[in-house]
Amino acid sequence: MLFATLTAALMLQAAPTAADLAPAFGNTLLSTYPDGRTARMWLQPAGRFEGRGRRGGLSSGVWRVRDGQVCFSQRRPVPLPGSFCTPIVKGGVGTAWTAKAVTGETIRVQLVAGR
Repeated sequence: MLFATLTAALMLQAAPTAADLAPAFGNTLLSTYPDGRTARMWLQPAGRFEGRGRRGGLSSGVWRVRDGQVCFSQRRPVPLPGSFCTPIVKGGVGTAWTAKAVTGETIRVQLVAGR
């Protein structure tokens, strides 16, 4: 019975939406790679992003939510075909999780205060 109740509760949770990204606006998504280097990304509510890669290069583009994931399409410095999607993790400043980078590496992502 407990299992059925928990399952039903999980099924009632809404899929993540763009509103779940609001804590990231004005803050920094800090990604730490296995080699210890870090990358930073800043989301804007209007669907744009800016980033500084682990090698120091700047990039920018657009983001959108699709099927409960946030999908990034790079426009600068070089437009890349397609997009990279990753699950949306709900939470505020201090929330940390593991994810896969576009390179396939496992990274640690944390939402940190400020830019």
